[in-house]
Amino acid sequence: MDAQLKLPAATTALFLDFDGTLVDIAERPELVSVPDDLPELLQACAGRLQGALAIVSGRRLSDVDHFLHPLQLAGAGLHGAELRAVPQAAIEKTTAIDFDAAAAALRYELGDLQHELLIENKSAALAVHYRSHPQHGAAVERALRRAVESVSATLGDEVDIVAGKFVFEARARGVSKGSAVRALMACTPFAGRVPVFVGDDVTDEDGIRAAQAMGGFGVKVGDGVTAAVHRLRDPHALAAWLRRELGD
Repeated sequence: MDAQLKLPAATTALFLDFDGTLVDIAERPELVSVPDDLPELLQACAGRLQGALAIVSGRRLSDVDHFLHPLQLAGAGLHGAELRAVPQAAIEKTTAIDFDAAAAALRYELGDLQHELLIENKSAALAVHYRSHPQHGAAVERALRRAVESVSATLGDEVDIVAGKFVFEARARGVSKGSAVRALMACTPFAGRVPVFVGDDVTDEDGIRAAQAMGGFGVKVGDGVTAAVHRLRDPHALAAWLRRELGD
């Protein structure tokens, strides 16, 4: 493990992705397995950092809360379309875009293929997962783009389509894990600290770049091209690193 990978408790703000970073990726999002000791570990880390720890996920924050129950942390959901600067606070919506019409158009575009995929209408985002049928990636992207274009009168031109690990997602333009980091860093207890972003996927690169632009650093979990200056093998290596930091 990189000896230079340190978390000074008095100065660090830690931002953690969920799927593929804290937990292993599952075939379907609802099937992830959360290690029994993960909530306790995260609670201990949040305490050490005086509360400056947030989960920044493509999931809804309510889904993250469900998996980490009874723990509730600060964080950002839907890639930054939801924000909660402190635990127990109300979740703030940062975009008013509604993807209901796009979801209906997407099902039409996919036809029978939709039954082999997982479509998630998150209200503020629309995702199509194809992990169980990776051969359909190109068709999924085409269908999502056509669906968004077909309801452009409803959505306007403020929507981006982004790729992740076996998922394509439509979301409001300007909303990203980078925007989430910047928003949280303006709030207590994150303000004035050095941001550290840890993530595994393409969408996490926005958070990594934002952290590094603000004088912090990024940590890439797993393989793949990254802007991060540090890397950890998998979620188990991340947990080991956090435990090591708690022991210092």
